[in-house]
Amino acid sequence: MTDAISKTPLLAVKDLRVARQTETGEAEIVAGVDLTLNEGEVLGIVGESGCGKSVSMLSLLGILPPALRVSSGSAVFEGEDLFAQKEPRLAKLRGSRIGFVFQDPMTSLNPVMTIGAQLSEPLRYHAGLRRKEAWAEAGRLLTLVGIPGGESRLSNYPHQLSGGMRQRVMIAMSIACRPSLLIADEPTTALDVTTQAQIVDLIFDIRRQFGLSVIWVSHDLALLSQIADRIAVFYSGLIVEEGTAEQICSAPVHPYTQALISSMPVANRGEGRHRRLKTIDGLPPDPARRPAGCAFAPRCERREQRCLVEPPALLPMDGERLAACFVAHDDARELAR
Repeated sequence: MTDAISKTPLLAVKDLRVARQTETGEAEIVAGVDLTLNEGEVLGIVGESGCGKSVSMLSLLGILPPALRVSSGSAVFEGEDLFAQKEPRLAKLRGSRIGFVFQDPMTSLNPVMTIGAQLSEPLRYHAGLRRKEAWAEAGRLLTLVGIPGGESRLSNYPHQLSGGMRQRVMIAMSIACRPSLLIADEPTTALDVTTQAQIVDLIFDIRRQFGLSVIWVSHDLALLSQIADRIAVFYSGLIVEEGTAEQICSAPVHPYTQALISSMPVANRGEGRHRRLKTIDGLPPDPARRPAGCAFAPRCERREQRCLVEPPALLPMDGERLAACFVAHDDARELAR
């Protein structure tokens, strides 16, 4: 976790909505998300596949798939609304001020370009380095991210490197121009457990060196509990709970977050070692057919009639926590009496 966090927002996202066209009209993949990232902070984003985590991050940089579009909202980064910028300005911000580490480096790296050519490109475009200077800096970056041989690897193609080394190259590219924000979109998903741990350690070593703020997208709530300052829990294109990592992982209040925690395997040699893992029955709703009430209500064991007809607002609870749940709000009021 971060040692010192400034309360100055580096990024403030308000009412982000991302839609896709369907046969019956537009469906909102992201249905109104508010997010704040403070300087020096690590924000974790967690949720099931298809809940809008990655789409939200891609929208910030204007790199959504062609079928999707930002239909409303703002994303103020270092004083500029990213959604109000034209492509030339976004192209300048991508790589220079905002670095992005994608899930699968094999599909993110160009298979017909050498590692050196791909690492040199942002250095020449953003930093204005000459070809020879960019090549030398690319070699130093490879050494920085722990690839043995550094400059000697620049002539390699992506298929000549292991998965872990390819992800190290992606990290080198993302921090080449010393950005202030690093977005890591499930950067360890395609890697084995040992390599995952190495990549996590590498990103946090680099973060400390360069003073980066980080948004880390993951399915792994256990990982986020160890590395994040705050966690936002996504479900069906919305944030259903947000708070400090300790609040979310030790005392979750939203039934969806509670179910995620209960479904996590625990290394335990004590009494609970044969505990049966909890499952969450059903599936998230189709964005084109999102329920009128709480999106999680059809799968929730604590649902009430009002949950089926009225969407709960994301409201303050205790401390820094926010939750979108009628039952959680009632529980909080009972405790406050």
